[in-house]
Amino acid sequence: MNASRQPTALIKPEVLYTALFIVGLIAPFAVYPTFLMKLFCFALFASAFNLLLGFAGLLSFGHAAFLGSAGYVCGMMVRDVGVTPEVGILAGTAAAGLLGWLFGVLAIRRTGIYFAMITLALAQMVYFIVLQVKATGGEDGLQGVPRGHLFGFIDLTDNLAMYYLVYGVFALGFFIIHRTIHSPFGQILKAIRENEPRAISLGYDVSRFKLIAFVISASLAGLAGATKTLVFQLVSLSDVHWHMSGEVVLMTLLGGLGTILGPSVGSGVIVTLQNELADKVGSWVTVIMGAIFVLCVLAFRRGLVGEIQALIHKAGIR
Repeated sequence: MNASRQPTALIKPEVLYTALFIVGLIAPFAVYPTFLMKLFCFALFASAFNLLLGFAGLLSFGHAAFLGSAGYVCGMMVRDVGVTPEVGILAGTAAAGLLGWLFGVLAIRRTGIYFAMITLALAQMVYFIVLQVKATGGEDGLQGVPRGHLFGFIDLTDNLAMYYLVYGVFALGFFIIHRTIHSPFGQILKAIRENEPRAISLGYDVSRFKLIAFVISASLAGLAGATKTLVFQLVSLSDVHWHMSGEVVLMTLLGGLGTILGPSVGSGVIVTLQNELADKVGSWVTVIMGAIFVLCVLAFRRGLVGEIQALIHKAGIR
């Protein structure tokens, strides 16, 4: 027997992802579709953030700027210009990617707390611009965004049709993140995260790789924000507020930083708590989420998915 053989996974990733995909296809017949659509939007947002922090080691406190700006661009394109929903989503995603490139150029050469603070400051600038520009609706937000007809003939006012669009967008975003992480580019990102000076000594242009990762993360966050705008037919200032950036950090850490499924699990827990407790405890939801964050930091340092993976590995399950 080869003693060096590594433990194999309890369930092959391909089997797990296929099973989860099938569950997603039948889920709207068992669970309220609007709740699921919100969950998928935030799961994609958290997964995009995890790509940056969990695999490139860059802590951004400004990701709400990409979520919200894409939402506003998509909303204005669909409502005011009259484009179809898919064009609005693409426009919002492109706007978020462009904004991510701008943020990255200004912040990427800084590290640690300096990088985080620069992204926070830039995001606050976006917040105040959105607040002051009349076209965005100011404090009232951008309201009355029509869902329209996908490709000109699929009526998205039907909640089931809207659900499958959101689910398709999430699946596409998740696939892009998965392929990015498991590509040579993703391996270089991990090397930069683990030991940046060594990556530089090997001849890699670290700043360029970080910038590309930042743009990909911002674009996917924008994809989530644009889709969310169509689901709820509005964009509000809360979508670009720094609280939203803090919320996505909580989702990622709770689910498991640096894991594939962790951010989706973390967003599911947070969205479910908000949905179930909002009418019962009101503003105390924020306090409860803060307590969960503290508990996670103290007792579940790897997050929910990370702890489960660690237990499986410790048990030596083959």
